Amino acid sequence: MERVDFYVLDGSDARERWKFACRVIDKAFQAEQRVLVCFDNEADVQAFDDLLWIFADQAFIPHEPLRAESDWEEAPVLLSAGKAPPSAADVLINLSGSVPAPAATTARVMEIIDADPARRQAGRVRFKQYREQGIEPTTHNIGGDSRG
Repeated sequence: MERVDFYVLDGSDARERWKFACRVIDKAFQAEQRVLVCFDNEADVQAFDDLLWIFADQAFIPHEPLRAESDWEEAPVLLSAGKAPPSAADVLINLSGSVPAPAATTARVMEIIDADPARRQAGRVRFKQYREQGIEPTTHNIGGDSRG
């Protein structure tokens, strides 16, 4: 890891947090970066997969859940609940409650935190873990409608 950014949203609506993540993914995709999005469970992977198809009228982001047969070359955005892709991502977006193992091999990690007390506390724990690894995370406070 070279860089860790925490994006802290004002609200506690999990769906708004995921919509913010979709916009970040879209920017990374437009910059031709490979993105790995990490979740705690397969149900979240499926729900986020559905959201990526509809989050914006004009946006199309080639993506797929990470499976054994996933083609990292064809799908520049992979969604994972614990699995690592065959090669490192350029950007890891963490929507899980812990530091995912692939973070160690990713140049940039993006943590998206909202005001939900449990997610905020888990974010503080991860912030401390990154510091213990010698990384000084940068915090970005995103107010208002979180359009970033």
